[in-house]
Amino acid sequence: MWAALLPVGRDTATGGYDRFVWTPSELECRAWFLDEARARSLDVESDGNGNLFAWWHPADGRRDDAVLTGSHLDSVPGGGAFDGPLGVVSAFAAIDLLRARGVEPARPLGVAAFAEEEGARFGVACLGSRLLAGAIDPARARALTDGAGRTFAEVAAENGVDPDGIGRDDALLSRVGCYVELHVEQGRALGPATPVGVASAIVPHGRWRLDFTGEGNHAGTTRLIDRRDPMLPFASTVLAARAAAERHDSVATVGKVRVVPGGVNAIPSAVAAWLDSRGPDERSVRATVADVLEHARAAARGHGVGVELTEESYTEVVDFNLALRDRVVRALGGVPVLPTGAGHDAGVLSAVLPTAMLFVRNPTGVSHAPAEHAETADCLAGVEALAAVLADLVRG
Repeated sequence: MWAALLPVGRDTATGGYDRFVWTPSELECRAWFLDEARARSLDVESDGNGNLFAWWHPADGRRDDAVLTGSHLDSVPGGGAFDGPLGVVSAFAAIDLLRARGVEPARPLGVAAFAEEEGARFGVACLGSRLLAGAIDPARARALTDGAGRTFAEVAAENGVDPDGIGRDDALLSRVGCYVELHVEQGRALGPATPVGVASAIVPHGRWRLDFTGEGNHAGTTRLIDRRDPMLPFASTVLAARAAAERHDSVATVGKVRVVPGGVNAIPSAVAAWLDSRGPDERSVRATVADVLEHARAAARGHGVGVELTEESYTEVVDFNLALRDRVVRALGGVPVLPTGAGHDAGVLSAVLPTAMLFVRNPTGVSHAPAEHAETADCLAGVEALAAVLADLVRG
């Protein structure tokens, strides 16, 4: 399974992956998901938000109190191979182990592939799970645009999803008893002798868009004193974000910028930049963003430029369900429990059902980049761990 996915959406020059929702590479991943589900005679279902599910139902046909696992198949620009797909591949592999060991589930067991988890195309992370859980207004989701100016509604409709039907799905949620997500570790907290860990919490995190608006002009004929160049306050704000993060014990990243018109010999008329900030508590994150905005406004005024800040997404601290987490740890005979600074579908879904997470060791500590890695032995240990957890949960 892993070998079949590896070439999909990969840039052979950099080794990074571009699998954005409903682009050819991500659609190929979806086709792979459907093939793997059907090869196991699982019942395939797509909800009204573009999320995929494959179900192993008990012999008695039970449909309620299901155990759901899985992850996502999309990537960040130039991302690694493991973030997302490892959880989906491991879920199918865990089902193979359970069947080989004669496990007969008393509860339905499902594998999920959530749409637009990274938010790389439409800007909102975990969009598929947010819609399912009712954590984002459907009207706002329909109006989200990609880099080409196409709306989520347009693209969804082209791919068989009715944009008027997106949103919270109480019927589906009522069938799920819990969700357990396996994910590659996005750091290096697990030591060389510890291939698997369990998540305790996700720290607060969010995304904000800064729009600097100036005046486009000629790069050669416009005097410095006559310029209203939005690039200057933007550049200053990037450095201010780093300083604010240091003051407030948080992290802040400006990893995406869009310059209009983007010509070498043209002073930009506008610069849009995206700020990602995370911290140990809401106070640290909010204080960081407030300082960044204060600096951006002052810098913009100094150059005759306008600036606006828009909060695109924010997730408060997520403490995973304690009873489920403890059950997972017991099923594994005791493993490290650690927090994470990365957002996940499990974090979004925790607002509407019990969720838990397993991490597979990442020896490089790198994620969202081609160097993201997990050793085969550790991945197999992750499958064994997930199978042990699922075997315990599907007993009822």
